[in-house]
Amino acid sequence: MTSPTAPGAPIRVLIADDQDMVRTGFRFFLDAQPDITVIAEAADGEEAVALARTLRPDVCLLDIRMPKLDGLAATRLLAGPDVADPMRVVVVTTFDLDEYVYGALRGGACGFLLKDSGPTLLAEAVRAAAAGDALVSPSVTVRLLKHLTRAPRQAAPVRTAAPAEPPAEPLTDRELDVVRLVALGRTNAEIAAGLYVSLSTVKTHLSSVQLKLHARNRVEIAAWAWQHGHARSAS
Repeated sequence: MTSPTAPGAPIRVLIADDQDMVRTGFRFFLDAQPDITVIAEAADGEEAVALARTLRPDVCLLDIRMPKLDGLAATRLLAGPDVADPMRVVVVTTFDLDEYVYGALRGGACGFLLKDSGPTLLAEAVRAAAAGDALVSPSVTVRLLKHLTRAPRQAAPVRTAAPAEPPAEPLTDRELDVVRLVALGRTNAEIAAGLYVSLSTVKTHLSSVQLKLHARNRVEIAAWAWQHGHARSAS
């Protein structure tokens, strides 16, 4: 994956949405941020992929329902597991549907945001993605975790790709502390503050956890925590 945005450089963003007013609103707010600049807009998925591959933005904001190529397909082309140099994609949509959430995250998206989450969370999602972190709308996170704690017979038909088997190498106590907070939707900065450690230490623990669990992202880490009872005792 492309290296995180260089310190001091503005975060370069591509916006893809088939509604002019949405693109204009996103651009107006993001361009007003001192550390973010919008470098391109696209009205459909094919244009978004072409522009992204040409301009290599730091973060791509993709709507799901777009003409020619939907946002989920565009996400797979830009950030999927088969992409040699994946980009950072945040899916921003009106449609709060489980299959969209799972499809976006499986396709390589590092964030999933509802359009009614507000402009502040939008900027936070862009910054998190540029820093190599992930942000999912809090309401979506809560619902995902509720699905994961259902009895098997009641489970939702669409499942996460979280590893079901225990890790070959056990997680350390500190790694479990980090995992519990990830499962509660905490950002890396919040985890660092809560555990009184540096941000780089949190990232080191997360990298180790991902290797041990064979997890592709922090959502799969959270899924593992909830499936194995490591999140319920977190405060």
